[in-house]
Amino acid sequence: MRPSIFRSIHSAVSRSRSQLLRRGYATEPVPERKVAILGAAGGIGQPLSLLMKLNPLVSTLSLYDIAGTPGVAADVSHINSRSEVSGYAGEEELGKALEGADVVIIPAGVPRKPGMTRDDLFNINAGIVKSLATAIAKYCPHALVNMISNPVNSTVPIAAEVFKKAGTYDEKRLFGVTTLDVVRAKTFYAGKARVPVADVNVPVIGGHAGVTILPLFSQATPSANLDADVIEALTKRTQDGGTEVVTAKAGKGSATLSMAYAGAIFADACLKGLNGVPDVVECSYVQSNIISELPFFASKVRIGKNGVEEILGLGSLSDFEQEGLEKLKSELKSSIEKGIKFASQ
Repeated sequence: MRPSIFRSIHSAVSRSRSQLLRRGYATEPVPERKVAILGAAGGIGQPLSLLMKLNPLVSTLSLYDIAGTPGVAADVSHINSRSEVSGYAGEEELGKALEGADVVIIPAGVPRKPGMTRDDLFNINAGIVKSLATAIAKYCPHALVNMISNPVNSTVPIAAEVFKKAGTYDEKRLFGVTTLDVVRAKTFYAGKARVPVADVNVPVIGGHAGVTILPLFSQATPSANLDADVIEALTKRTQDGGTEVVTAKAGKGSATLSMAYAGAIFADACLKGLNGVPDVVECSYVQSNIISELPFFASKVRIGKNGVEEILGLGSLSDFEQEGLEKLKSELKSSIEKGIKFASQ
C-alpha cells in the first residue's frame, strides 16, 4: 500500500476532492500536521486511525484512549505512509497525546444499542466530552476540534462552554461532524436518481439526530426529477440511517465504519483548509446565526487557515424542506440547551 491509496478512496466518492489532493503540493513541501484521535481504540476510532494513517497530509498521528491504544498504534504504524504514529493510554497520558495537535478528532464514547436513542447516550458521553474538552483547552487550545461523539447536537455546545470557561473558545475552530448524513444522502440519492455517486452533492442542514437531519434534495446535483414520495422516503432514510445499521447488526454494533470514513473525509477538509487549499466547503454543525433562535446549526461552511472562514446560506428550500426546517427547530434547541446546562453544572 502507498499513501496515495487515500486519494483513491477519495476519488471513489468525490472527484473534486481527489483533484484537489492530486494537485496539492507538487512544488511545495507539505506542512507538518499533527492529528490526535481521542477514542482511537473504539469501534469508530480504529478504522478512523487507519484512514488517517493513509492521509498524506498527516505527519504525526497521535492515538489516545483509556486502554488498548498502544496495540492500535503499533498495528497502523507498520503501514508505509508518511505519518509517524504514537499511542497513549490512560488519563495521565492525555496531555502528551494532545500537545501540538493541529486537528483533534473525538469519536470517544459509548455506541448506540438497540432501542437506544441518541438522547440516551447523553449522560455518559457528555461527561467524556466535558473531560476531553478541558484537556484540549489546556494542551492544544488552537486546534481544530472535530466532534463525532454523540449526541453531537449537545456535545458541541458542551465543548463550547468548557472552552469559554477556560478562556480559549474560538467558534471558528469547533466543528460538529455531520458528514455521515451527507455521505448517506449522496449514496441514497444516487441510487434513486441513477447517477454516479461520485458526481453527487447533497447539502444536509440542521443537526445530527433524527428529524434534526434535513437533507436538501431540491439542491442535489446532478438534478433529478424525483417524485415527492421518493424525496420524502429518501429524507426519512437519511434521518434513520443510524438505526438502519444498528438493526442490521442485530444489536452487536452501530455505524462505525461509515462514520470513520465520514470523519476522515471531514478531517481531510480541515487539513486542506489549514494548508491553504482554496474553496474547501463541507457541511458542519457550528456556532451559527443562520437561524436566530438556534446558536448552533449545520450548514455548508468554507474552511480555511483559521477554521470556519464563512458560513454559507441555506439557499432556496422546497415547501417540504421548509416544513422540515420548522419541525426540527424545537428539538434542536432543546438539545443545545441541554448541553449548555450540563456544561454549567
